[in-house]
Amino acid sequence: MPETQLAHVDLLVLVAYLAAVIGFGWWFARGGSDSDDFMSASRSLPGWAVGLSMFGSFVSSISFLANPGKSYAGNWNAFAFSLSMPIAAVVAVKWFVPFFRHSGELSAYEHLEHRFGLWARTYAVLCYLLTQSARMGTVVLLLGMAVRPLTGWPIWTIVLMTGALMTAYTMAGGIKAVIWLGVLQSAVLVAGTATCLAAVIGKTPGGVGDIIDLGVAHDKFSLGDFGPSLTMPTFWVIFAYGVAMNLGNFGTDQGFIQRFITARSDREAAKSIWITAALFMPTSAIFFFIGTALYAYYTANPTLVAGIDKPDEIFPHFIATELPAGVSGLVVAAIFAAAMDSNLNSMATLTLCDLYKRYWRPEAEDRESMRVLRGATLFWGIAGTGIGLALINVEQVLDTWWKLAGIFSGGVLGLVLLGMLTRATNAAAALATAIGVLVVCWMTLPALFGDRVPESIRNHLDSNLTIVVGTLTIFLVGLLASKFLGRGEVRQPEL
Repeated sequence: MPETQLAHVDLLVLVAYLAAVIGFGWWFARGGSDSDDFMSASRSLPGWAVGLSMFGSFVSSISFLANPGKSYAGNWNAFAFSLSMPIAAVVAVKWFVPFFRHSGELSAYEHLEHRFGLWARTYAVLCYLLTQSARMGTVVLLLGMAVRPLTGWPIWTIVLMTGALMTAYTMAGGIKAVIWLGVLQSAVLVAGTATCLAAVIGKTPGGVGDIIDLGVAHDKFSLGDFGPSLTMPTFWVIFAYGVAMNLGNFGTDQGFIQRFITARSDREAAKSIWITAALFMPTSAIFFFIGTALYAYYTANPTLVAGIDKPDEIFPHFIATELPAGVSGLVVAAIFAAAMDSNLNSMATLTLCDLYKRYWRPEAEDRESMRVLRGATLFWGIAGTGIGLALINVEQVLDTWWKLAGIFSGGVLGLVLLGMLTRATNAAAALATAIGVLVVCWMTLPALFGDRVPESIRNHLDSNLTIVVGTLTIFLVGLLASKFLGRGEVRQPEL
């Protein structure tokens, strides 16, 4: 990919933003904090700040860079994921927010032990830790791909630097630093996105009209096939994937649950969910439109993309070559903002609450707990950065992330729903989870081993359905098994 160095003014803008990131972490670390403040901010934060933080987490560099690449190379099929957000928001406000906020637990999975036993809690925790490690790796890699042509730095250097910054500010400031930095990130994201949209429209001959005309002529605005096929990424397959993933985000993801737990009231927590949903859908649409606009611009100027091999590199190339000095720095800062969101605090919280205290030292005092929290933050930061380095040669990063998310998150949502909505017993849940894990493993064989999988056992369903089928398998098998293995008590959310 051609390289264009940032102007000095752009580097100053970028350095100023990175300095602000470090400053946020150390600001919230001053004077020290106890473990409860480190993990929950003493449940004192306003809903608007929590909502902006969750919005920034939803966007990340996966949306900022990969979504324009998807619509540039194909169409708006992946936007079906975003259209599922209102369904998830309604369910979250009505059931998940009161359930988790009234439980009195910081861990999103402690209730699974009360409901089914320790195995269920540990299974969900391990799935979350694996999923978030893969997510962090994807995020820092996409940032590296974007910043490399602008700075001339190797991708691995950028991945290591980003991982180190994310780890440092989270270790220093805890969940307060994560949320308030998320507010800053969201502001920079919106400013950078608006700037890019205006720039690409201004650069395209004919502006919005020509972009729409060319997009319609080449079917670039298509949301995908609306047929009943389950073997390809149709609109319904991606929409179902989005419903499962977004319900999982609000109902099983420690990072989101822990954030709305920090809100000062149930009303503020609900507000945070609506803010997230209200901002995410239009922002996502803008990213896809930018990709379509880039297609129109480079169709009219094909020589300007000579040497570009990957769709994910198109948007960074535009930023590097077409934006004026100063503006490029703002946009690169926005890309960094998208990448800097960290779930490391949530991963550290689970390590302390669900592993260290549960298995080794339940009587650990606050000072010991803080050592574990900071040590776990460092460990998971290194793990996520390592995954980013391992994914450097992947062709389509968004597709790879979706596959990894489907594999690692498995059927945790199914297990949570089984506990909340049915009277399945421990035995029924264990059987359902075992069968669900086997189904997930079977579905992921083609993604992992390609043509080496024999045709007789090959799964032909689209890989995006992995989490959907895993969730349904665990829920339905558990529901059926409860008819034969007896029924337990439902732990209903307090409404």
